[in-house]
Amino acid sequence: MANTVSIFAERIFDGQNFLDQARLTINDGIVSSIDSHVERQAADLYCRGLLAPGFIDLQVNGGGGILLNSTPSLSGIQTIMAAHIKFGTTAMFPTLITDTVEVMESAADAIAQAISESVPGIVGVHFEGPHLSVEKKGAHSAEYIRPISVREWNILERKDLGQIIVTLAPENVLPQDIAKMVELGIKVCLGHTNAKFETAQKAVIAGADGFTHLYNAMSPLAGREPGVVGCAFFNEHTACGLIADGHHVDYSSCQIALKAKGKGKLFLVTDAMPPVGTNEQAFEFFDREVTLSDGKLTSTTGELAGSVLDMATAVKNCHQYMHVSLDESIRMASLYPAQYANLVNEMGTLSIGSKANFVVLNHELSVEQTWIDGKKEFQQ
Repeated sequence: MANTVSIFAERIFDGQNFLDQARLTINDGIVSSIDSHVERQAADLYCRGLLAPGFIDLQVNGGGGILLNSTPSLSGIQTIMAAHIKFGTTAMFPTLITDTVEVMESAADAIAQAISESVPGIVGVHFEGPHLSVEKKGAHSAEYIRPISVREWNILERKDLGQIIVTLAPENVLPQDIAKMVELGIKVCLGHTNAKFETAQKAVIAGADGFTHLYNAMSPLAGREPGVVGCAFFNEHTACGLIADGHHVDYSSCQIALKAKGKGKLFLVTDAMPPVGTNEQAFEFFDREVTLSDGKLTSTTGELAGSVLDMATAVKNCHQYMHVSLDESIRMASLYPAQYANLVNEMGTLSIGSKANFVVLNHELSVEQTWIDGKKEFQQ
């Protein structure tokens, strides 16, 4: 027997349009209808505020006091996901930063287990490294940066990890290896790279179509050398993740990126670390310590080390400080990452046949409820 529930909301944003006095009907976790201008009594549940597509975060290192690298296990992934659900994230890519191949294998096994056991919201994995540039390593550990070996290929060739995203430096990975990854169905992003424009362009021609945390840890745009930032702007079909926390990128630079990339090719990410969803002010990070001060995470060696950003705040910052319309700010957290990660047939909008993944926002754009697959996973 089908499990059907209907929800009345003051306003629903379906990914394209705002619908007033609307009702969302869910059948076995799937959206079966959306109707506007209905009576409140014509639904099972009532929610105040704006009901919108759930947020999709393609770069999540940690949360809930857990760093994936330190706890590459099913329970670690569940804890990270639970922390981000409170901020409207309904799908995420747990992200492993540069580490040993043994940790990569453990993380891959944990992701596979999470997907096989249908842990809500786990749809893939992001390997940020280890094939990066030492010059642009940021907080990554130089000792683990290395060329691709057979053991890494064995991980990348797995078919039980959902969608795989890989961030790499094109000066350290051959175009034919990038092409091989793309052939395997992997989304290849350029990041932590000091490459010249020409080298980055060869990677794009080979099939790389993403740029990890635009502007950060990549060669900048200059008049005589466009660099990796210039490559991102030059190639219209590529998409870029953006950390809109006010610390990683100046909001004016964010606005420049919006103009350069065009609609749909810039999406919000958190690059979140363990303190998200906790009151923690510091955590151990490999052989260093990372401390939180004024909303910014800094390693003892001086560099930025991820963020304490959550997706709801990223949307709010996008709307408030980048002066992006509310509907477009929400799309940058839902539709556009779904499109990039090959998830758009299942999520990213609220349309008939899509997963009932949504968030309920109050007038301050804070999260009141988060639903995944038609089940309420969080209530403020």
